[in-house]
Amino acid sequence: MPKLRIENLYDTLLETAQQGQTVLSLIHDARIDWMHACGKKGRCTSCKMIVISGLQNLSPLSPREEFFRQQGRLSENERLTCQAQLMEGEVVCRVAEVNKFPHMDYSF
Repeated sequence: MPKLRIENLYDTLLETAQQGQTVLSLIHDARIDWMHACGKKGRCTSCKMIVISGLQNLSPLSPREEFFRQQGRLSENERLTCQAQLMEGEVVCRVAEVNKFPHMDYSF
């Protein structure tokens, strides 16, 4: 069963039975507010997450993620939550500092 652990949201653990569900979809299903300025279309990087571990448990980079990587706007350990799909195992991530909401309470 794919799992997502968000470290700086008080180590929130989310689980899904749907292999291939996008990370952002799982986050929103759990009613967690997460930045996504372009409406989940992969046109910006506002939904990016920093992957601490489990990068291999995500789908391959989408064409949009490849585009942002080539531009230097997405580093090797960052993925777009609207594009990355949970495939298996556990992924541990953090909300990027630049994308934190002022109304949310983060643990660090």
